[in-house]
Amino acid sequence: MLFSVIATVSATCNVIVITDPSGEDPNGAAAGSMSFANNMFQSSFIMSKDDGYAMLSGGEGNGTERNYAIIAALAAMQHGATPASAAALASGFKGIRLVIGGPSMGAAIGGDYNAYLVVVDDAGTIKVTHHTGGVVQLPQGSKGAIIHLRNSAGNPMYGTAERVRRETAVNIGKMIRDGYPATYIVGKAMKEVAEDSGEKYGGGAVNLVSSISTGDMFVPDQVNTTGYPMDENYSKSCEKCGWATGFPDAERYNVCPYCGSELTVNSATDVLIDSITVSKDSVSVSVYGSDRLGLSDITREVVKASVKKYGYNASTIAGSLNKGINNGLIVGVDYVEPSDLNVKPDVRAVGVYYNPLPNGRSSPAWNLPINSMVLTILGTIQTAIGFVLIMLVIFRTRLLKSFKDRVS
Repeated sequence: MLFSVIATVSATCNVIVITDPSGEDPNGAAAGSMSFANNMFQSSFIMSKDDGYAMLSGGEGNGTERNYAIIAALAAMQHGATPASAAALASGFKGIRLVIGGPSMGAAIGGDYNAYLVVVDDAGTIKVTHHTGGVVQLPQGSKGAIIHLRNSAGNPMYGTAERVRRETAVNIGKMIRDGYPATYIVGKAMKEVAEDSGEKYGGGAVNLVSSISTGDMFVPDQVNTTGYPMDENYSKSCEKCGWATGFPDAERYNVCPYCGSELTVNSATDVLIDSITVSKDSVSVSVYGSDRLGLSDITREVVKASVKKYGYNASTIAGSLNKGINNGLIVGVDYVEPSDLNVKPDVRAVGVYYNPLPNGRSSPAWNLPINSMVLTILGTIQTAIGFVLIMLVIFRTRLLKSFKDRVS
């Protein structure tokens, strides 16, 4: 079982959506967390890739209590507990909340919360109910959602949570009824919450069917800081060559600096949706070997552009990445070989294994298309020329001295 690292968090918005309880739709179940508060690390949206469920956490309690609640619930799930019975464990920890669920098991919320349960039946009837205590569950086999929202202290939009929670729940129900996939709905719900309630910092989201996570894309860079604001633009990208850069650096560019094409502006929630949604053009990109700031984001864009143009071919993807290294788009790592890539077309995934450059270098040594024998010959010639030049200097000096002696 693979889980994110547990850290102290204080999520004020948790949302889980199930649009296909059969698990057949690769985008049929998703979940996400946000907050106005600090420390929205990946432990606020844990995902079990093996068992296909999410565990979202938050609450008003301290970090130690929250971590104990998470550990207890994870252990319960490993031993076959239902989402409802595992979420109920949160009540044993003061001020803590857990939201647990997956496509084939339904979902539940327990502990200290203020949430709406959304259920959409096969006839398209939407039922939205408000709950504030105990354990509430979205039954197994049902389409629906659970959304919790509170305002953080210090949020300039404090007092909006009650209205936004209700409105977002209703909108989630409408999107489920209208056939939108869960990954899209979670992204749009997070956008609405971020813009209308101010609980806007990532956090992130997960696709529970296809085991895709936004990972560290939106989480804080450091402890005790906020994550990325989900109500703002995230990046600009070039669909033609794959070049991309995040804000605020993106403000300096109106066209692609490499091919001159017009750039696409991507909002944070659009990037989130794209990152966790599986489509014929989508690709999940994982980067290993270097934690250089921005490397993962630009690698994703280059790989996506390469796959879109050439398909899932390790050689062409490696060529695209090396082109990015040559033109300075990708820095701090050595050239890649096709063997450095783990390409899985069946699940639309690509793993890139980089080798960081030594001594803080930003680009690898030039790979000149000259045979080593030629370089040896050139070196020998250069040495010979140097020797001749030295002899000429000595000979010239002696001639001048001889000429001066004769004149005098």
